[in-house]
Amino acid sequence: MVSSDITRRMLLKGASASLAGLAGVHTLNALQTQPAAAAQGPSDHPYTGKPQPGDDTRTRRMQWWHEARFGMFIHFGVYSTIQRHEWVMEDEAIPIAEYTAHATTFKPQRGCTRAWAKMAKAAGMKYMVLTTKHHEGFCNFHTKLTDYNAVKQGPGFDIVGEYVESARAEGLHVGFYYSLMDWHHPDGALAATDEAARRRFVDYTHGLLRELLSTYGKIDVLWYDVAWPLDAQGWESERMNQMVFELQPDIIVNNRNKLDGDFSTPEQRIVAESGGRAWESCMTLNDSWGFQRADDNWKSSKTVVRNLITCSRDTGNYLLNIGPRPDGSIPPESVRILTEVGQWMQTNGDTIYASDLCHPRRSNYATFTRKGNTLYMHVHFWPGEYVAIGGLKKKVVSARVLKTGRSLQITQDGFRTKFTGLPMEAPDHPVTTIAIECDSEPMQDNIYVRTNKPRGGV
Repeated sequence: MVSSDITRRMLLKGASASLAGLAGVHTLNALQTQPAAAAQGPSDHPYTGKPQPGDDTRTRRMQWWHEARFGMFIHFGVYSTIQRHEWVMEDEAIPIAEYTAHATTFKPQRGCTRAWAKMAKAAGMKYMVLTTKHHEGFCNFHTKLTDYNAVKQGPGFDIVGEYVESARAEGLHVGFYYSLMDWHHPDGALAATDEAARRRFVDYTHGLLRELLSTYGKIDVLWYDVAWPLDAQGWESERMNQMVFELQPDIIVNNRNKLDGDFSTPEQRIVAESGGRAWESCMTLNDSWGFQRADDNWKSSKTVVRNLITCSRDTGNYLLNIGPRPDGSIPPESVRILTEVGQWMQTNGDTIYASDLCHPRRSNYATFTRKGNTLYMHVHFWPGEYVAIGGLKKKVVSARVLKTGRSLQITQDGFRTKFTGLPMEAPDHPVTTIAIECDSEPMQDNIYVRTNKPRGGV
């Protein structure tokens, strides 16, 4: 992952223009020809709708995921010891010998993954996704294919194995992140221009994935990332996914190995897919995925809750990241934010999980989710005394404050639906939810109000 202002996709869009230089041309001029930041769109791979492995089982496989809505992303690796963001190896052009030396000082405490899982559950999250291998090439798991792994380097234990046990102990679904791009492997760039190198690198990649999906029992999510420097044909992505489904028949996969996969992955922004396509917005809690000691740009719990509501409104998921410190502990700021979110979810979680597509969305101080005929009005800027919705087209049967159970008075005149009897101070933190029972699916039409509401004279 990269920082919030420049996404991974922006950095890699122009990669094909620079691959000619990989055969040995490393001049300043060659570097200057590479575009710095060309956007690729809301997902790493534009949706094609072409037949692919897993099509016939997708509805069954994804049922739990659609109900979950909220997950924890964890970025943890050798970069965590450097404390300067997970792209530090490339961004600072650290020599390979200098960087790999940090693998020997990467010594997370055993049991740290249990704290991650307990935090995820307390925050109301239903699944977790851990970086098994990030772009740096270090494997957080026991593998026979490279000594650059957690068991044979500083950690001295299988981080992925402990994580799987921790997630399952908390009743959470287990996800594996895997970066196809690899800055450590000798063929990680040559694969684009040398067929023998491509063959070695693809075999290595498929081999690592086979190990991951054969060792730890049932795995629920495979989260590919950054397909540089190859396309789907070069990665043999169809064969890759076919192997994945043979090993894990119930798994779901994203779209970042250049196939459509089961869901799209907008990064650091909320972009709903069209046509019922599943999607998940992944975001950082500050501006970094991996631990960056100096990054103090933390989101508030209100921002996190509002993002979660916005994703749920359009039937998307919200994958929220933590970047543990070098010893594996969660930064105190992350703990504080997620604890507040979890307290809110204890009261309001049912307005998020398994929510339906919500039509009403116009308000200056609230956002909405829906389940059946119940509209949930999530008030993030509390106005006091009353709230109102313009253009609500269905009859309201009842309304109550979710936190306190307090019933509200309702008036409807065909244009405005007004709820009175509210206190001046918000009953809940950081967002107060009002449950509004309608006689049928709630709909909103603000243009009807604009066109037909009586006007004054001149």
